Amino acid sequence: MTKRPFTVQAAAALQAAEGAAAVGFGVFTGVETATGAAVDPASAIGVTVLALAGGLGMLGCARGLLRAAQWSRAPTVLTQLFALPIAWSLWQSDRPAIAVPLGAVAVLALITVLSPPSTAWLIDDHDEDGDTPVNDTETAEPAAAPPPGEPRSLGRRLKDRLNEQPTKNSKN
Repeated sequence: MTKRPFTVQAAAALQAAEGAAAVGFGVFTGVETATGAAVDPASAIGVTVLALAGGLGMLGCARGLLRAAQWSRAPTVLTQLFALPIAWSLWQSDRPAIAVPLGAVAVLALITVLSPPSTAWLIDDHDEDGDTPVNDTETAEPAAAPPPGEPRSLGRRLKDRLNEQPTKNSKN
């Protein structure tokens, strides 16, 4: 798979939207705190820092998804799993205007990032451009193993492990 699947693009867009919203909320609470409008300034500072850090982290994960960075999938899944109870809490607090979009985005992002095309593309090793796999399994020649002292990538280790597993039709 050399072309980025739509599911990865959708997951990255959803993650980026959540990240931008969190950064926006962090800026809003920061401005409120600076102008003295916050009821509890100490809590508002904490919320500001967490919202800005979390939002920037989500934006980094969205960028990582687009670049086929294998590390980006787990934090993306975790942020969506954290967003679901937050959406539920907002729903119970009579804030459906925030709860419904947050819950819908979290569910859609989970579906897209965990879909088989996303999984296959994110596990594959890509070159620096992020578009062409380094070890293309569709070629006629099997990929050469790295030299004994050189570490293998996570994607390569998973593929090697899957190839070692017996299939239903193989006879032992």
